[in-house]
Amino acid sequence: MKAKNYRQVKGQPYTRKEYARSPPPLKITKFTMGDTKKEFPVEAKLVSLENAQVRHNALEAARIASNRHLATNLGENYFLRIVPYPHAILRENKMIFGAHADRLQDGMRRAFGKSVGTAARVKTDQSIIIIGVDEDSVEVAKQALERGRAKLPMPCYIAIEKAGD
Repeated sequence: MKAKNYRQVKGQPYTRKEYARSPPPLKITKFTMGDTKKEFPVEAKLVSLENAQVRHNALEAARIASNRHLATNLGENYFLRIVPYPHAILRENKMIFGAHADRLQDGMRRAFGKSVGTAARVKTDQSIIIIGVDEDSVEVAKQALERGRAKLPMPCYIAIEKAGD
């Protein structure tokens, strides 16, 4: 199935991992990167413009793209955090097409589906990626968020805030 089939927020999320036979492992390896102990004066945020489900591999791709740009241009002088956690388990009732497929499947009988991935439900105006940088590195943070935004399935905007605001 295509990823766009899981983009819309429909129904209640299926989150009880103890009932899932084999919940898929998360693709996101780290949620915080960079210098986690330093206080940065500027925060750049990637904020969602609409409700959507973001699959865990899209969040991981956005993290890698943003982190790589920050690490090559700033070294360790930044802080990056992925905010949403993918709780919702995505299921798929796989269908086989072609010759003799009718012998191998039951159609909609027992169509609960197998778990194929996880997703995070993101609301409108929710932060997805937060980057803390110094005042002279704001443009690098904006470019990193642009690269992360290209990996996500919904429209987003970039907000810049001072730490005292």
